[in-house]
Amino acid sequence: MFRFNTIKDYQAALLAGEQSCIQTVQFYLHQIEQHKQLNAFLEVFAAEAEARAVELDAELAAGKPMGKLHGVVVGIKDVICYKGHIVSAASKIIENYTAVYSATAIEKLLGEGAIIIGRQNCDEFAMGSSNENSAFGSVKNAIDPTRVPGGSSGGSAVGVQANLCMISLGSDTGGSVRQPADFCGVVGLKPSYGRISRYGLIAYASSFDQIGIFSHTVQDAALVLEVIAGADNFDSTVSQKEVPFYSTEIEALPIPKKVAYFKETLSHPGLDPEIKLQTETYLESLKAKGFTVEAIDFSLLNYLVPTYYVLTTAEASSNLSRFDGIKFGHRTNGPIDDLADLYKKSRTEGFGEEVQRRILLGTFVLSAGYFDAYFTKAQQVRQKLVDLTNNLFVNYDILVSPTVPSPAFKLGEHNHSATEMFLADIYTVYANLVGIPAISIPLFKHSNGMPFGLQVMSASGNETGLLSFSKTLMENQ
Repeated sequence: MFRFNTIKDYQAALLAGEQSCIQTVQFYLHQIEQHKQLNAFLEVFAAEAEARAVELDAELAAGKPMGKLHGVVVGIKDVICYKGHIVSAASKIIENYTAVYSATAIEKLLGEGAIIIGRQNCDEFAMGSSNENSAFGSVKNAIDPTRVPGGSSGGSAVGVQANLCMISLGSDTGGSVRQPADFCGVVGLKPSYGRISRYGLIAYASSFDQIGIFSHTVQDAALVLEVIAGADNFDSTVSQKEVPFYSTEIEALPIPKKVAYFKETLSHPGLDPEIKLQTETYLESLKAKGFTVEAIDFSLLNYLVPTYYVLTTAEASSNLSRFDGIKFGHRTNGPIDDLADLYKKSRTEGFGEEVQRRILLGTFVLSAGYFDAYFTKAQQVRQKLVDLTNNLFVNYDILVSPTVPSPAFKLGEHNHSATEMFLADIYTVYANLVGIPAISIPLFKHSNGMPFGLQVMSASGNETGLLSFSKTLMENQ
């Protein structure tokens, strides 16, 4: 089967004439067709990808230097704008909207020679932990199609898992890259808040959202981050810090050795016993290899999910108000009594149940009688978490935890309870609340045959240390 271990290996084959971009694109198009029952892609840009591949092959033959991502086949989550292509956020309300500009991350990918092969299915407006909330059907896990791939970037995770593309871009608001990466057994990286421009990313919760990367290896994630990170005049929240050469620095810099974990993450009653045992055993093995691994108290674990959902739903209520059937989005064709009725019917028809739930929750916590009791209090907890995090990384290089409390669950298993679904995010929302980088790396296998990973976190802006540590762990499994 066509497969290179890393982008570096693949590009070496291109330079040697052992492989061409058009062969690569045609392989992935075949793979997508063979696995269409997984529902990972909403649209495939077949003709466009083939034309781009032919162009890149001609450039290489003419002696033009290769871009960092020359010939790399990329899938993009259906919340990232690509000019001239539909971006629907997997929602009926904007299912036929065509982007009028490209996200900065897309422009940077194309500038370094990447080939975008299609847009990938996701939970509607990136709201969900299972990819069962898409208006266009659930995505299925390639290892066991009766199970979920995780969400909200489930199609992007399965794209890499099932070898339908080399790299996927997703978005991560509370774990939407790391959780599906864990369920699918691939690498999922969420950089620090602001490390990658959000320009062109359809907003869910603007102070949490971050574009993330799915790959087979840490090295490939590092290279893609090196390309798409950096300052952008179109995003006032983006980091102005110079982008390191992650792909080379993770090979050269010393490996971080001081590791912490929160006691409460491994003693939580909702944690699967096998995940607990394998994680604890693994941490002991790190000690034996010379790492300092220490447990620290964390009394705020049970406040993470409530704080996250108060703040993100409030931001979602504001961000999604623009989709009203007047300025944007689906407009009802049924009889209406007045303007308010038009809004009500258009939004009820256009938004799915989970999106409606979160808009209602957000509107409630922002309302006059409850703003201080919920939203203000949640902001205070968030600040406490930021202060705790800053102090933690004075003494430690790395923080680890399980990525999720259980391996991939069955399709429909948690649909009866929104609370159960929300609790699937208990370990991932922390990194978004405090804005630090986090990655899920596939290290383990459950007795039910499903993979699961370890979540690794570091101080804000320290992606180099995060990636260096994670690469070492994956190479020494």
